[in-house]
Amino acid sequence: MNLTRRQALASAAALTATPMEAFAMTPQDIIITNARITTLDRANPVAQAVAIRDGRFLAVGGEAEVRAAAPNATMIDAKGRRLIPGLIDSHIHVIRGGLNYNMELRWEGVPTLSDAMAMLKRQAENTPPPQWVRVVGGFTEHQFAEKRLPTIEEINAAAPDTPVFILHLYDRALLNAAALRAVGYTKDTPNPPGGEIVRDASGNPTGLLLAQPNATILYATLAKGPKLPPEYQLNSTRHFMRELNSLGVTSVIDAGGGYQNYPDDYEIVEKLHRDDQLTLRIAYNLFTQKPKEELKDFATWSTQVKPGDGDDSYRHNGAGEMLVYSAADFEDFRVERPDMPATMEADLEPVIRLLAERRWPWRLHATYDQTIDRALTVFEKVNRDIPLQGLNWFFDHAETISDRNIDRIAALGGGIAVQHRMAYQGEYFVERYGAKAAERTPPIKRMMAAGLPVGAGTDATRVASYNPWVSLSWLVTAKTVGGLRLYPVANRLDRETALRLWTEANTWFSNEQGKKGQIKAGQLADLALLSDDYFSVPEDRIVALRSVLTMLGGKVVFGEGDFARLAPEAPRAMPDWSPVATFGGYWRAPEARAKMASACGCASSCNVHGHDHAAALGASVPAADVQSFWGTMGCGCWAV
Repeated sequence: MNLTRRQALASAAALTATPMEAFAMTPQDIIITNARITTLDRANPVAQAVAIRDGRFLAVGGEAEVRAAAPNATMIDAKGRRLIPGLIDSHIHVIRGGLNYNMELRWEGVPTLSDAMAMLKRQAENTPPPQWVRVVGGFTEHQFAEKRLPTIEEINAAAPDTPVFILHLYDRALLNAAALRAVGYTKDTPNPPGGEIVRDASGNPTGLLLAQPNATILYATLAKGPKLPPEYQLNSTRHFMRELNSLGVTSVIDAGGGYQNYPDDYEIVEKLHRDDQLTLRIAYNLFTQKPKEELKDFATWSTQVKPGDGDDSYRHNGAGEMLVYSAADFEDFRVERPDMPATMEADLEPVIRLLAERRWPWRLHATYDQTIDRALTVFEKVNRDIPLQGLNWFFDHAETISDRNIDRIAALGGGIAVQHRMAYQGEYFVERYGAKAAERTPPIKRMMAAGLPVGAGTDATRVASYNPWVSLSWLVTAKTVGGLRLYPVANRLDRETALRLWTEANTWFSNEQGKKGQIKAGQLADLALLSDDYFSVPEDRIVALRSVLTMLGGKVVFGEGDFARLAPEAPRAMPDWSPVATFGGYWRAPEARAKMASACGCASSCNVHGHDHAAALGASVPAADVQSFWGTMGCGCWAV
């Protein structure tokens, strides 16, 4: 019998769905062969094969020795691709981000404002009342060919009736007329402290909100929007984790966040953990929620949970990144550096004493050297009474830190977690402080030379993208996403050093040294097989890298192209109008999507599933029915 391509693909999907799910989720020995493995194990830096047993690396080396270690293993041919340890993001807001991911339209990586506005218009047409269209950070105007943001008039024209909220970094938000009506801002609404509602000549809000420099007005306005019900939040968090998996991320350290209360806003991630549905390892820090009640927060939480509570999948990691509100220096480089209030030290000291006494590691948000200097004075005072060595405490960000303060941190046993915020704000920094001052923002090589633990992350999802390859590109090339080169060679990293900051080095920040971060016998079997070779692609292509196969503890959590059949099926995005269903996550260039076509072999892709027709046809959603929802959303898998 002659089968059509559609029938053949549907049959293949049906036949493989159950076995592949079993492959992904049941324990068995696995060997990956024919790989170019960067182990980051200095005693065994390169390998061709790896064996996995019981969630850990069993053997790493040549194919013959690895096969001998697990003779009955299931084999995976890596087809000569680069294999690296799973990436670890030491600063991301994944728990909060997961609750909202399915509601958010992503402009991350979109190359033109024209493309971005076409996406917004389409999403406005898809979004039912009273829901909003939200673009919540992760992009900058400098990434667009037009080098500008949309005007309020352009947003109103694209979405005359659907509320639209666009957050640009932490400096401004753009609201259309429908959103202004939804949040109730009128000419009588006063400006909040540290924020401005921009008004026209008649005093009416224009739709532009500015952080001056406090970003509270931005996220307080965002918080007025509808929320997803718990069932959809579970689905949303799973989709966000899968998106990170698709980029090779296997572990994160969650930095808490405003409007992320413990324990209430942790119920979703904790249910996923109980149900064994986490596809990331999450270590979480607790972020104080109430100005002037910070000490009370940490005193209460430290009786409920202690650092290390949990398991290798989900565990508590200490305090921060907000310890006291009077020490928070907002990172809007468009405005003058804020001076911290005179009460900062008096507010901070009792919190640090409590954390040190109870042996809670902490992280502290600090952009400017002046803030770091004052915080270190407090830390040194506490250290004289309660030694801080061994606590693995650290600063986040530290863009303008001085050599003197780097050395003070080293003397106290602290570290620094850096993020690629300058990739999104570098142009603004140069405008205000000059190109020379920007050359060491932050001075990563100087930090490392001082012996500090230094790790890398994103600070996603609002002030920068969650894409680790944007960060790795920034570390190696010193360029912003707008193409401005910030740093001289002396402050750039080679590719291996940058990768170490995203893997092995980041384990210090969660007290998990030696447990993960390398491809080494005995460590957790977290890995990513890359779409192209990180070590040989041109520098300007690092940002386009992805994973084609991601494993967490030896289980496949993501697969694409040749490896798609090994991965468990993704749940359908909920609600059905979700931007994730239409546009997916981080923008992908047409040539990257074309690589999927080479694995598929057909002449055309669909707008929803690309060339992964077999997965679409085998899924529970009605992709094969042209009259179905998926058909109306642009799925062409039914026509293959």
